Amino acid sequence: MQAVLASVAYIAAQMMADIASLKILNIAGFSVDGGTLVYAITFTLRDMVHKTAGIKTARALVIAGAVINVVMAGMFWLISILPPDLSVGTQEAFNQVLAPVWRIVIASIISEVLSELIDTEVYQLWVNKYGPKKQWLRVLTSNGVSIPLDSMLFSWIAFGGTMPAAIVWSIVLSNVLIKFAITLFSLPGIYTVSEKFPKTEVEG
Repeated sequence: MQAVLASVAYIAAQMMADIASLKILNIAGFSVDGGTLVYAITFTLRDMVHKTAGIKTARALVIAGAVINVVMAGMFWLISILPPDLSVGTQEAFNQVLAPVWRIVIASIISEVLSELIDTEVYQLWVNKYGPKKQWLRVLTSNGVSIPLDSMLFSWIAFGGTMPAAIVWSIVLSNVLIKFAITLFSLPGIYTVSEKFPKTEVEG
C-alpha cells in the first residue's frame, strides 16, 4: 500500500509539474518555471517507492511517468487542434495555456528520465554500501546528483540557443537552489515508509 500511494503521488506530481511549467514565475529576482515548485518532490517520492518496492519498480515508475506525460502532452495537442464548439465561444484560452510547446515537452521528458534513473542507481549504490543507516543522507546523496543534472539538461535543451548563456545558467542555478530547498522539506518522507527489500538487491 505504501508503494502504491507513493507511486500515485509521484505520477500526480509529475503531471502537475508539467502543466505548472507553462507559467514562468519571478522568485527573488530569478525566472523559474512554476513546475519546479512541484517537480522537486518527485525525487524524494521516487526514493520512497525505491525503499518500499525495490529498484525494478522504481525504474518502471520513472518510465511510466515519462510515458504518461507524453500522452498528456499529445492529448492537449489534439484537443488544441480540434474545432471548438463556437456556441460556447472560441475557447482560445485553452490553446494559449495548454497547447504544448514541443521543445519544452521534449526537454522535460529527457531531463526527467535521465535524472530520475540516475537518482535510482545512486540511491541503490548507497543502500548496497550502507544499508538502513542514515536514510536522510541516502536521499540527499541521490538527489544531490540528480537535481543538478535535471536542471542543466532541462534548461539547456529547452532554452539553449534561444537565450544568452548567462540567462540559461541563471535558470539552472535558480532551479537547483529551489529544488534543494524543497528536497529538505520533503526529505522526512523517507521515514514514513517501511524498507521491504534487502540492501543487496541485485539489478535485473
